[in-house]
Amino acid sequence: MKPLGQGRTSVVYEYVPARFEKQVHVQEVLACVCGRGIVTAPPPARVVDRGEYGPGFLAHVVTSKCADAMPLHRLAQRVERSGVPMSRSTLTDLFHKSASVLLPLSSHLLQVIAAAEVVWADETPLRVLDVKKTRLGYLWTFLTQNEAGQWLIGYRFSMGRASKTPKEVLGGTRGALVVDAYTGYNAVTLPEGRIRVGCWAHVRRRFFDALSTAPESREAMDLILELYRVEAQARGADVVRTAAHRELRQLSSTPVLKRLRAWLDAQAPRHPPKSPLGQAISYTLKQWDALSRFVSDERLPLDNNRSESALRKAALGRKNFLFVGHEAAGENLAGLYALVATCEANGVNPEEYLADVLLRVQTHPNARIGELLPHEWKRLRAADSS
Repeated sequence: MKPLGQGRTSVVYEYVPARFEKQVHVQEVLACVCGRGIVTAPPPARVVDRGEYGPGFLAHVVTSKCADAMPLHRLAQRVERSGVPMSRSTLTDLFHKSASVLLPLSSHLLQVIAAAEVVWADETPLRVLDVKKTRLGYLWTFLTQNEAGQWLIGYRFSMGRASKTPKEVLGGTRGALVVDAYTGYNAVTLPEGRIRVGCWAHVRRRFFDALSTAPESREAMDLILELYRVEAQARGADVVRTAAHRELRQLSSTPVLKRLRAWLDAQAPRHPPKSPLGQAISYTLKQWDALSRFVSDERLPLDNNRSESALRKAALGRKNFLFVGHEAAGENLAGLYALVATCEANGVNPEEYLADVLLRVQTHPNARIGELLPHEWKRLRAADSS
């Protein structure tokens, strides 16, 4: 027998379970022969002074909850199956300690977003455990896309849906704010504030909901679809957010808007204001200026779907772990969500990132804290390895 060529190659993907390890560090102690001094080797780097859990362990806890929507009691069971005694209360404590250590980063991330020219925003309810019953809090997201096309995603938790949170985050800033019609954002979009940009996805949903009672709603939906086709054309030509994109919108989208406005004006008197189609028409006409602004600025999107997408992970978490224990827990969750979401938006492994910055952030110069944000961390790591 003799071999024929390289032989046949078979590929099999196998799962090798992750493991936790107990590391024992021995610090050498030396005494001076003169008898006047003792020197002890430095201990291993720790996230928390005298803490028993390393940065990789804490990063795994945060990533499991924020990226994978895993309740901590379920994670505790998984850790115990690996041979490490663990309780939910211990993991909860580690989660909140991680949030505290990383607070300078999550706070700075939100400041960078607030300073941007174009900001997207949205909010979703999140239950908070109280003594006798749960209360309703809100998780807000604020995000932007920088000049390099990188998405920065921030979150803020509050115990209400009033305008207080948008004012705290965006008060005093200028630019554009992409939101739905919720009036809670009026405090930062009124005169002397940001310019409000509407969401065509919300408009389309209202006409879709009216289809069963008013088939003519299809005409509005078809016109809205034409607006999205113009955007698809811009993506196909690779001119998104360029002057060519603006020219394309003015050439192709403006006529569509004129036709849609004429249709709305003609249909409005024909339908009762409280009918599904009447409400859809009224909603669109009230938002018309905000909905039309995208034509004159290539940086502005057609809808607020990016914000809704940024809240989907939180919605999944809400189904899995049901509520947060108290207001401070909601604030910690928001801060860690922000760092993990920005990692995922920029192709950064959140577990690897967190394991590194949990130690680094404690000694990094505050004036250069932006270097530790996920997108900058990725860029600097790539520069170091080249």
